Amino acid sequence: MKPEFDAEELNLIKLASEYSDNDKARELLESLRWPNGAICPHCKNDGAEKQVYKIIPKEDSSTRKGLWKCGACRKQFTVTVGTIFEDSHIPISKWLMAIFILCSSKKAISSHQMHRMLGITYKTAWFMTHRIRYAMAPKNPLGQLLLKGIVEVDETFVGGKGDMKTKHERKTPVVALVQRDGNAYTRVVPTVTQKNLRKCLDECVDKSAVIHSDTSGAAQVTCKPFKGHHTVNHSIKEYARDLEDGSVAHVNSCESLFSLLKRGVHGAWHHVSREHLPKYADEFAFRWNHRRVTDGERTVSAIKATEGKRLTYRKLI
Repeated sequence: MKPEFDAEELNLIKLASEYSDNDKARELLESLRWPNGAICPHCKNDGAEKQVYKIIPKEDSSTRKGLWKCGACRKQFTVTVGTIFEDSHIPISKWLMAIFILCSSKKAISSHQMHRMLGITYKTAWFMTHRIRYAMAPKNPLGQLLLKGIVEVDETFVGGKGDMKTKHERKTPVVALVQRDGNAYTRVVPTVTQKNLRKCLDECVDKSAVIHSDTSGAAQVTCKPFKGHHTVNHSIKEYARDLEDGSVAHVNSCESLFSLLKRGVHGAWHHVSREHLPKYADEFAFRWNHRRVTDGERTVSAIKATEGKRLTYRKLI
């Protein structure tokens, strides 16, 4: 079972015209999640030993469409089980459009805008966008691909409304770790300390990497286990420096990621709580990591990332 469309040419008009029907949208989701056939989410049986078969509802039957049964564990399931779509009353067609809109919005989109575009309540749109962001985050932070080569590390502060005396105290630190011309990871930390920054580096960066940072924050971290460490001094307006090996020391990639994140905070969301900021930062990191593909391909990657992700409303709030 393969997708019936070219991911590169996928756009919102095609989703709305060809996959507005919930049955077609479900078949598309099945083809993306199970390109080689259905896999039981309960026992991970892929039909190699015991068959996984589809239950075809008879006429005037109460059996819902899209139901499968595993021959190994004998449990029934649908394509939404074990994903952010599970137990959702929102049609799959609207889910697909919401994922596309979120993936194609370079500077983010608010839940209010989503609820107006899809014709759903604001509460539903808020819960939906948070579940999509949850799927965009790395499934296992400790098991993710480590950044290698030249890795830029920098921190910024998000929020901080109030008078000048308490403004900095209300800001939330966000650390970005960006592989030069590669992927990026974000971490929200309580404070910018050597211990917290070192934990970010150990989780995300390979020991063979060369660290680039400015003279604040990340510069406090002892980088002995890493191959090297170069800094630029922003206080004297030094933003790039040529090195002997031919590379250039700078943290401009981190600054670019931060500028997009802050544009989303100021222009789309207006305010982000500390509790939910990690998911908002993961959204921008996901789009950054898929910046070289089309909106359709980015959407397909986000849909595939929903597997094994489940976020309930009680857990979210």
